[in-house]
Amino acid sequence: MTKSELIAHLAAENPHLRQPDIELIVATIFDEITTALARGDRVELRGFGAFSAKKRDARTGRNPRTGAAVPVAGKAVPYFKPGKELRERVNGGEPQAAARAKVEA
Repeated sequence: MTKSELIAHLAAENPHLRQPDIELIVATIFDEITTALARGDRVELRGFGAFSAKKRDARTGRNPRTGAAVPVAGKAVPYFKPGKELRERVNGGEPQAAARAKVEA
C-alpha cells in the first residue's frame, strides 16, 4: 500500500473527514516519526511496533567490479521491530488480546 492508497482508504472509511485533512494527518505522523528517529529517539506504537535508528560502524567495503577496498562511513539506519499483535495478525492468527476477550465473554 502506498501513501496515496492509505489516504484514499482512510478517506473512504471516514467520509466525515475531508481528504486534505487526512493527507495532513498522515504527513504529520510520518514527519513526527522521521524527526524523532533523526534525534535518535525511539517511537513505539503499542500493538503495532517500534521504530528506532541503529548505528552501523564505519567499515572497509569492496568494489564488486574491481575488488578495490573502499571506505564506508558509519551511519544510522532506520529499524522497525513489529509488535506481538502485528506479528500474530500477519501470520494469520488472532491477536491474544482479542482471543482473551472472546474467552472472557
